[in-house]
Amino acid sequence: MAELSSSQPTKEQSPIEARQEKLLKPLEPSVIPPEKLEYARQVIEKDQAIKPFWVNKYKKEAAKNWDRFYKRNETRFYKDRHWIEREFTIFKTMDPDGHPAKLQCLEVGCGVGNFIFPVLERNPNLFMYACDFAPHAIELVKQHDDYKQGRCSAFVCDLTTDALVDTIPANSLDVVSSIFVLSAIPAEKLEAAVRNIKQVMKPGGMLCFRDYAVYDAAQVKFSSNPGHMLDTNLYVRQDGTLSLFFSTEQIRELFEKEGFTTVECEYVHRETINRAMDISIDRRFLQAKFIKQ
Repeated sequence: MAELSSSQPTKEQSPIEARQEKLLKPLEPSVIPPEKLEYARQVIEKDQAIKPFWVNKYKKEAAKNWDRFYKRNETRFYKDRHWIEREFTIFKTMDPDGHPAKLQCLEVGCGVGNFIFPVLERNPNLFMYACDFAPHAIELVKQHDDYKQGRCSAFVCDLTTDALVDTIPANSLDVVSSIFVLSAIPAEKLEAAVRNIKQVMKPGGMLCFRDYAVYDAAQVKFSSNPGHMLDTNLYVRQDGTLSLFFSTEQIRELFEKEGFTTVECEYVHRETINRAMDISIDRRFLQAKFIKQ
């Protein structure tokens, strides 16, 4: 039988296939060139906060605006986050017998369940609490075909004001995930949120974190169109939802002050291509892992 030629042409990927393949790859440490970071810094520093009346209004109405967001978009906006297990391998922990470990977990800011249901499907021994401060998001989670009592418990909670221990036993969780969640909270309320999370975690439990980082392309875009800035690195979107951009120093200090040990805390990078405009966009995120002492 003749061997296949190694020079045979391969099928060219469609743009969708290429994007899907790219999304399966782990994010790399940020490699944005210094000149791009300097340009971002200059644009951001020229921006100014809007009037205090509007700042207070947007901060006060944050939860209401997120609830409107989920009523409008329902489950159509976000895709399932299958990458989380790749970046945070603790969700794939095995017991001594080679079976998926029994884990008690919490997803804060769960939205409509794009993270929790893929993880529950892969680990039959995992129990997931899930909370969000948008009541409509929690309704959509409970309506999901894979929402089952005994595997998952979803509830409405504002991390800055509602005690998690009212729903979850203190010192009981192995893992907490905070994925693009704390960025929806004004900086002055972050300590209360982290302290709240800490109370339900076991000593030695891990908190997995990813969120927006300073000098991300989205922040530059906000500052390029004045009228969005509420405070340092805090912006309001057109729909009234908030977006806070973090530095590694800020996040490390926030969690260590509340008694966590930093395992990792770094900027990660993904380049996206806008084919219609023929430009590349540098997305910059902050990814971290913390252990409760």
